[in-house]
Amino acid sequence: MGLVHSEIQQEAPRGFHMDPRDFASLSGYRLLRGFPEGRLLSPPVGYLYGLRVTEVEQGSVTFTMPASPWLLSPQGILSGASLALLVDGPLACTIQTALPPATPYTTSELSMQYLRPVKADGRLLTCRGRLVHAGQRLAMSEAEVVDADGNVIALASTRCVIMPALEVTPGRVGEPGPAVEPSWPTPHPYERQVEGEVLPQETWDRLSGLEVMRGHISGELPPPPICKLTGIWPITAEDGAMTWTMPATEWMSSPVAGQLYGGLTAFLAGMAIDGAFETVMPAGTAFASLDLKVYLLRPVPPDMRDLTATAQVVQRGRRLCIGTCEVVNADGKSVALGTASAMVLPGRPATVARAIDEASAG
Repeated sequence: MGLVHSEIQQEAPRGFHMDPRDFASLSGYRLLRGFPEGRLLSPPVGYLYGLRVTEVEQGSVTFTMPASPWLLSPQGILSGASLALLVDGPLACTIQTALPPATPYTTSELSMQYLRPVKADGRLLTCRGRLVHAGQRLAMSEAEVVDADGNVIALASTRCVIMPALEVTPGRVGEPGPAVEPSWPTPHPYERQVEGEVLPQETWDRLSGLEVMRGHISGELPPPPICKLTGIWPITAEDGAMTWTMPATEWMSSPVAGQLYGGLTAFLAGMAIDGAFETVMPAGTAFASLDLKVYLLRPVPPDMRDLTATAQVVQRGRRLCIGTCEVVNADGKSVALGTASAMVLPGRPATVARAIDEASAG
């Protein structure tokens, strides 16, 4: 395991995984109903940043996540990449509602289109998935993310590969009883006082994006809250390229034991590309992320080792930048590939307040 820059990620994780007996006995729909009905407790990601399942219907699952200041980037915004922490759950679980018992599946692709900036005001973001297609081997779903005021802030879609049903003997008759939430000695991470700092606008007006990123790496500039929460960390920065790492800890586990939540892998890819975009921004120039698409190539176990994301800007124009990223595990094997685009906004504040709306209107 590499150096972990987050005290939270070094703590013993909280959270629960689905019982294999329930997976073998219950349809995907009945299994997921255990969350709103109180028979299942949240996995570790739920305790880390507040992800919750609130509604489960046939062909539709809804999750919520607080727009927490813990998710703030160096620019003082809740980046589009951080929405991957929310959308992966409802997109995948919506597909799971169509599956019979003992049928595994895996997310192969996650796409997001960003429509509006997100305020880190602590209120809930809501993502509701809708089943588009469920075949024998492939399934697709789509979703929209809305803020607490009902504004649509992002659109998302996914494609999942459905695997053959496992030949297992059902291990449970009926459904489990109500789950009891333990009494925890301290608040959950997302409920604690926020650590890390957002850089003032004066810093962005004085330094180029590359100088800012190198300042974070050297320690001359303080890390933002998102680094303190997840342990994501920049390690190299050049003109048009950046490398980030993130520890694959148990805090990042999905409801399935032994698997990292796919949204965190996509989040790492998106953050790395955003960092690469920042390295080509002159002082006093902001950018607004427009979209992110990530191909998830292989599962990642929460083995406490580092994932490494290397991103580069492949097209830089006066108004538009396009970037790519590869995420590899500690063994050097590729686990994800990503692409993204961003709009360049000279003279805009780093927080790009209203930038996407105004750019779209123009």
